[in-house]
Amino acid sequence: MDLTLLLSILAGIVLLLILILKLRIPAFISLLISSIVVGILAGMQPKIIVDTVISGMGNTLGFVATVVGLGAMFGAILEKTGGARSIAATLLKSFGTKRSPWAMALTGFVVAIPVFFDVAFIILVPVIYALQKSSSKSLLAYAMPLLAGLGITHAFIPPTPGPVAVAEILQADLGWVILAGLIAGIPTLLVSGIWFGKRISRTIFLEAPEGHEQEEQSTDLPKAAGIFAIIGFPILLIILATLIRSEVLPSGGLSKWSELIGHPITALILANLIAWYDLGLKRGFTSKQLLEITGKSLAPAGTIILLTGAGGVFKEMLIATGGGKMMAESLTSLGIPLILFAFLAAAIIRVLQGSATVAMITGAGLVAPLLLETNLA
Repeated sequence: MDLTLLLSILAGIVLLLILILKLRIPAFISLLISSIVVGILAGMQPKIIVDTVISGMGNTLGFVATVVGLGAMFGAILEKTGGARSIAATLLKSFGTKRSPWAMALTGFVVAIPVFFDVAFIILVPVIYALQKSSSKSLLAYAMPLLAGLGITHAFIPPTPGPVAVAEILQADLGWVILAGLIAGIPTLLVSGIWFGKRISRTIFLEAPEGHEQEEQSTDLPKAAGIFAIIGFPILLIILATLIRSEVLPSGGLSKWSELIGHPITALILANLIAWYDLGLKRGFTSKQLLEITGKSLAPAGTIILLTGAGGVFKEMLIATGGGKMMAESLTSLGIPLILFAFLAAAIIRVLQGSATVAMITGAGLVAPLLLETNLA
């Protein structure tokens, strides 16, 4: 084992945590600094370090920037046209008062697919306040299912930015990522949202704060069935293309076209066009208003895009220095499963600094070089 290389990687990881947690330097800059320091300590030539930074950033951003940007615009249209509130109102009516925690869990799960976590929470929190005030239950009975639904989709299911970024860094097919996210996410939602929410609400009673009354429900909300269809449309196209490409489904001579129509970029372009017309122009929004809505949505997306690029730089630096190969060999010799290392890396970073997106991208940057060396997918 190359001791210098090992110490270089450890120093880079420790520096990354200090920069983010102690000095509160943005994760984007922290990842770039740590990547460069790893290269310097490992003895790389300055020009090679710079070239590695550029290639790592460029190789990652081409796909991610487009998908995250389109996803942000799509989510903004759904948010501003009342799509999230429509889903919540319809599900609450369908499930009834007794099963309203189930309605909130499903609402969070669906809404967080196109809409950023914090935005979705702000939109929906008045709903759980109103539910608590109209019942004798703890606020946690409604808050936990909602937060579980939002958090699980935010972390597991594209086109939310975190899973998209991780899929690109790990070079994973987005269709399989969506399917795996659903398989992992639904049981997690039932346990952490429904079951745990019910138990914790019996132990801790919280009332909704005063002065946060829910606004009077608009009667001009879009139909929930249309919202579900618009959200599910790009996901279905992506999954079908993946299944055809993997020969799970017969192509029927359409494999070439499925590669185009079912590509995440094309699928999201189509979804944006449908949302632009059906939720926007058709319901009285002007093109100028829609341009303003989608334009503003790109500001938070830009931060995530740059952060993803920095994660790609960290990955590229570990590959260029040989650190990925060394770490893979070390894990194998110690008998530590790669999936356990991936989980612990992301979990530790999440607990220490709080952001799921930063944790996912940083963890992916650490794990991606190991996948190359272990021939895992």
